[in-house]
Amino acid sequence: MPLLDALARFNDAHPWSHNAHFHPWLMRQLPRRFDRALDVGCGAGDLVRLLATRATHVHGIDSDERIIGRARELTDPDLPVTYSVADGLSYDEGAPYDVITCVAVLHHLPLTETFTRFRQQLAPGGTLVIVGLTREDTRVQTLLGLASVPLNLVTGWVKNRGRTAPQRPVAMTAPTRPADVPYTELAREVRRVLPGARLRRRLFWRYTLVWKKVRGDVDPGSLGTTQG
Repeated sequence: MPLLDALARFNDAHPWSHNAHFHPWLMRQLPRRFDRALDVGCGAGDLVRLLATRATHVHGIDSDERIIGRARELTDPDLPVTYSVADGLSYDEGAPYDVITCVAVLHHLPLTETFTRFRQQLAPGGTLVIVGLTREDTRVQTLLGLASVPLNLVTGWVKNRGRTAPQRPVAMTAPTRPADVPYTELAREVRRVLPGARLRRRLFWRYTLVWKKVRGDVDPGSLGTTQG
């Protein structure tokens, strides 16, 4: 359709990272200081470097070897940061973590198994923060998606100061795929595996989740795991 083609051309000319847009909100969910942190699907390391301003040490992992290479290039060697080529289910160094973050990555991984893994790796009293994507299957999500279209155009224009961007931000060069898990399924698994989590729908086709692990939390290894 001509209108959709025009919107796509405008967005390509004025790109901006929807995920980085949520980084300030994400940091507000965390303590002022904490020990160890894990960022799953860290991409070019933008969030890792933010976390390093508060953490004793931050581990950034991503399954894309190329983007991990860029993250290392962009990170000051004096920062308390390490990077590894790995995914959220195979990486098992440094746990338990006081903070685990995961931005726009969960839809690449098996849903319930990943929730269970995060719960196991989080230290008592620790915080899990997720910003993710789902397939729209509720009226609220559809309305938020429609409202996001004009806001996306305005934000892209403002962030690029009305100019055509010479290139996309490095954080937007990592491989992507559309979300296929419906929001209602995500919400059901959150209630089951992460009871008490704060799950919210957001603009710009995202949801947010915050979960704090209470001391004495039961090991979820006995919970059943299904593919999301």
